[in-house]
Amino acid sequence: MLTFIAATKPIVAPGAAEPYLWALMLAALVGAAGGFLGVWLLARQRRRLAVQSAAAHLELAKREAAVAAQEIINQAEGEIRDREAELNRDFDRRKIEIELMLREIRSHEESLGLLDHQLEQRQERLARETAAIRQARDAMRDLSRSLRKRLEGVAALDGEEVRQQLREEVVFECQEELRALRKELLEKSEQDLVHEGQRILVATMQRLASKPNNDLTATIVQLPNEEMKGRIIGREGRNIKSFEAATSTSLLIDESPQMVLISSFDPVRREVAKLALEGLIKDGRIHPASIEEFVSRARQDLELHVAQIGEEAVDRLKISGLHPESIKLLGKLRFRFSYNQNVLDHSIEVAQLCAMLAAELGLEPQVAKRAGLLHDIGKAIEGEYEGSHALIGADFIRRYGETDIVVNAVAAHHAEVKPETVYAGLVILADAISASRPGARAESMTSYIERLGRLEKLAMTMPGVQLAFAIQAGREVRVVVQPSVVTDDQAQALAKTLRLKIEQELDYPSTIKITVIREQRYTETAT
Repeated sequence: MLTFIAATKPIVAPGAAEPYLWALMLAALVGAAGGFLGVWLLARQRRRLAVQSAAAHLELAKREAAVAAQEIINQAEGEIRDREAELNRDFDRRKIEIELMLREIRSHEESLGLLDHQLEQRQERLARETAAIRQARDAMRDLSRSLRKRLEGVAALDGEEVRQQLREEVVFECQEELRALRKELLEKSEQDLVHEGQRILVATMQRLASKPNNDLTATIVQLPNEEMKGRIIGREGRNIKSFEAATSTSLLIDESPQMVLISSFDPVRREVAKLALEGLIKDGRIHPASIEEFVSRARQDLELHVAQIGEEAVDRLKISGLHPESIKLLGKLRFRFSYNQNVLDHSIEVAQLCAMLAAELGLEPQVAKRAGLLHDIGKAIEGEYEGSHALIGADFIRRYGETDIVVNAVAAHHAEVKPETVYAGLVILADAISASRPGARAESMTSYIERLGRLEKLAMTMPGVQLAFAIQAGREVRVVVQPSVVTDDQAQALAKTLRLKIEQELDYPSTIKITVIREQRYTETAT
């Protein structure tokens, strides 16, 4: 700019040089300002573009990071589910192992209890024999002394006085002998009755072979291929969630090849879910709408299946004349359990036992069989009826034409009503046999310990009881009484009273033996 001014200076007239220079300088300043402003605007534009580009790259990086994080989370959740399924399987396996160990422990405990009982019986027998020998020796000494005194006194008595004394002694000795003879006859009669009853029961039970009941809370459904597992689960688990909501069960799909596990504590729901799932697998169309359709169809099929089960049970026992409503309720018993024992199998078993016991006793087997089959029918009646299952079952079969003998046997099998015939006693006995046979019923460790505690507390409430011990897995209670308070006769009465209280107040799956022990010991130390 200065060079241009210098070059143009001689051309300008001397008078006009100064204004011209000012114009040139002003133009130069304007040009410089414009250039600076252009450069500044260009730099600002580039900076804005750079910021926008950086923001776009940052947003892209955030999205990529979110996608990667979601993939990692999904992978972690899948690993957690796999680990949880593995832990559940390991837990179930360990639970089964623990139950097997507990059963072995109970078996060993029963064996040790039996050996202990036998040892105590031997010790008691030896103690009684020793005491009897000492008592006989003391009695001989006393008899010798009394005989010497009598002989000494006979010399001073006349004949009439001697006869009077002899008469009184004979009467006294005969009274003691008659009392002892009466007690021996009563004990012998009771033992004969017990032995005869045991003979009949053993002969009857040997004719009936029953399988143990298992605790089933799951049902397995076979699949045609592994691809079917994915179709059952559906997109994002939509199908399996819809199936579980419709059937109120749980589907367990693990690494087991070509099988699905249906889990529920309600056997009716498990059966509905099994029928519905088998229908869906056979049809091939698995989506929420078809799931609802097949579940509804499975419930209808189950009602028909229930009637068929009842008919099969009646045909198996060769019982005729049952009302269709009674047959339907018998079919529902297939899905009822008592202490893990299937109620329908239990009812059939009771019916067979009743028939065989009736045949042994010379009674009518068909009547006993009918009463045994219907004794638990009240467990299948819906919950709007009030009362125990024995009473509502008896009222139900009375309305549908059953005889008074059968109705009373059903109502009285839990002693809520007084038995009026021998058939009621047969049902009570067969029900106890079926429930207490090995493998029929099971109970948890908590309820087992609680039952033992209640048994000992109930025994301690009896008057004169000093100690009480529940042994042999709760099948026997031994009661030690205070000999100064309880006599021998009272101890026998206490055992019977305790038996009645146990039967009335406790709920137990087997029988309980009551042993009352009364013992006196006298100890002296010679120095």
